[in-house]
Amino acid sequence: MTGTSPAVSPLDSVAFRRISAVSRHLGHRSEMDSQDQSLSLSKTAGHGFSVFESINQAPEDPILGVTVAYNKDPSPVKLNLGVGAYRTEEGKPLVLNVVKQAEQLLINDGSRVKEYLPITGLADFNKLSATLILGADSPAILEKRVATVQGLSGTGSLRVGAEFLTRHYYNRTIYIPLPTWGNHPKVFTIAGLSVKTYRYYDPATRGLDFQGLLEDLGLAPSGAVVLLHACAHNPTGVDPTPEQWEQIRQLIRSKGFLPFFDSAYQGFASGSLDTDAQSVRMFVADGGELFAAQSYAKNMGLYGERVGALSVVCKSAAVAGRVESQLKLVIRPMYSNPPLHGASIVAKILGDRNLFNEWTVELKAMADRIISMRKQLYDALCSRGTPGDWSHIIKQIGMFTFTGLNTEQVAFMTKEYHIYMTSDGRISMAGLSSRTVPHLADAIHAAVTRFA
Repeated sequence: MTGTSPAVSPLDSVAFRRISAVSRHLGHRSEMDSQDQSLSLSKTAGHGFSVFESINQAPEDPILGVTVAYNKDPSPVKLNLGVGAYRTEEGKPLVLNVVKQAEQLLINDGSRVKEYLPITGLADFNKLSATLILGADSPAILEKRVATVQGLSGTGSLRVGAEFLTRHYYNRTIYIPLPTWGNHPKVFTIAGLSVKTYRYYDPATRGLDFQGLLEDLGLAPSGAVVLLHACAHNPTGVDPTPEQWEQIRQLIRSKGFLPFFDSAYQGFASGSLDTDAQSVRMFVADGGELFAAQSYAKNMGLYGERVGALSVVCKSAAVAGRVESQLKLVIRPMYSNPPLHGASIVAKILGDRNLFNEWTVELKAMADRIISMRKQLYDALCSRGTPGDWSHIIKQIGMFTFTGLNTEQVAFMTKEYHIYMTSDGRISMAGLSSRTVPHLADAIHAAVTRFA
């Protein structure tokens, strides 16, 4: 109504009187204070007031934010190479046929209920997950020296392991490779560990800085935790050779380090489940202890189901039992117990010979398509005479390629070619197709030529 004061709710009136009383009690204020007070009263009485008023807008996640920017772009030629999820040749998300079969079997099982799982998760899932990464003939499994709990995919499994270490391990320092997945330092820091780095990637060769790795770990204090990517290192796609892995193992054991493996791509990197687990199994074979976090997001396409596991290989069955009991105390106040559906899918596939065999075929097909994309991109750059050596594209492995493009070049490709990737030049090979490779090659050629 014109010429009248805005309506004030009873609650706002009470707040107004309280603030006024506080102001009278404090006495004289400066003119600036009075202006601030008036602004505060205005917010309270007329416009509403939030106790979170002073909170700043948080930046987008550097990885997930790429997809946000991509979705806002109306260009018909836009290309999202930031997402860490498999896409078909047509650029569509893929649900594996074997996953569909497993889900149908679960639906048809009239005895299934939706009761809570135990704190540690689905027992069959845990047993089969440990076997998948450690091997059916693993001495640790045969001797019952493994404590395995179901986690919320790889991230949740890392988080549970990190908090366990903060509570029960004497050295709260963890060394992570530089660079590494952007969520690693956040997960370990918030759990209470002190995060330090060791050299891993050599920008000059676009390969492994093996000497730097050995030197940095050689100088690290005994007993530290060391994070290792089991295969298909994210974001670089650069893995040690078997011989280099053996040297790393010897160094880690000689220094009394505790290895913590992150296995997000087993079978998805080379197409072989056993090959991609070889680094972990080397450390189990020497009788030492280790942590291993697993994810089924990539290799079964169960991104949204959040299915993972944490296995702790111990010195004895008695120790493993005590470790499991303490893992329960970590999980219970965190999320109580894990979800049922995704773990049931995995257990059904891993526990059925026919489904397992079909999974390995589909898994290899995904890995082979990514390898094919690497070859096609490499050939396209060579045919254009793009300056530089691009052989690292076919030498690297797994979902991601660390292109070597700098921030300026990435920004140019986004602006001029509508190609989206993380600012460090990491691209998801799974987001490419035979149709989009020429567009990416043109963009890279133009960026490298313009910004040498």
